[in-house]
Amino acid sequence: MTKVFVYGTLRAGDINHVYLKQSSFVEKNTTEPQYTLVNLGLFPAMLAKGNTAVHGEVYNVDDRTLLTLDRLEGHPNFYVREQIKLSNGEQVNAYVMPDNNVGKHTVIESGDWFQVPSYNVT
Repeated sequence: MTKVFVYGTLRAGDINHVYLKQSSFVEKNTTEPQYTLVNLGLFPAMLAKGNTAVHGEVYNVDDRTLLTLDRLEGHPNFYVREQIKLSNGEQVNAYVMPDNNVGKHTVIESGDWFQVPSYNVT
């Protein structure tokens, strides 16, 4: 099993959460305050540089689910799956967007995709 931190449309209540239906929820958590979360319109992207704690959820996923998530997130050509550090010091996998894949987008200052004003959790 692999622990994966999700911060956007894979979170519970959002459209892509269905991909985690076979996975077990571990906890809600935030990253260390060293990232930037940006709004790409229909989904967010976490950038490796910044000073924001990103809000999300941690799941234990099996190898098959991990491969499915890799395809969904376009790993390694769009997002890159890499180890990130959570606020409790634990290292888990997350999908981080390389700076060269991001143009000029609005920063989500709160670090929480669900707090974007035009966004409604289903």
